[in-house]
Amino acid sequence: MISQYLLMFGAAFGAATLLPFYSEILLVAQLREGLHPGWLWFAATTGNTLGAGINWWMGMKLSQYSDRRWFPARKADLIRAQNWFKRYGKWTLLMSWMPIGGDALTVVGGIMRIPASSFFILVAIGKGIRYALVIAGVNAL
Repeated sequence: MISQYLLMFGAAFGAATLLPFYSEILLVAQLREGLHPGWLWFAATTGNTLGAGINWWMGMKLSQYSDRRWFPARKADLIRAQNWFKRYGKWTLLMSWMPIGGDALTVVGGIMRIPASSFFILVAIGKGIRYALVIAGVNAL
């Protein structure tokens, strides 16, 4: 049984990186299988937040290479995210849950040198709310 929650953690972790994972599909399937919504929420939120930490780290360490073809975020996404950061500051990280641009925001969080404590708290809040809404939506059906 615990392996199901580890699977959710892993899918959410992958989904937060710049890899093409979609943790919500697994979350819905596992909810329909009867797994505990609270533990699924915890696994998904924790995995997704820690996965976003990979993007933050890459932004901190690899930002000098942002003009290279292999860089994991498109230049246009980075510029858009940096503009959000210039306008709204670290609070922008609350929007890291967004399917389009959210991953880029976490990379830019690293580029902008947001401290780890602020980064992980804000990202966890945003991602936790997203997963709570998905769970609530499934439970409402």
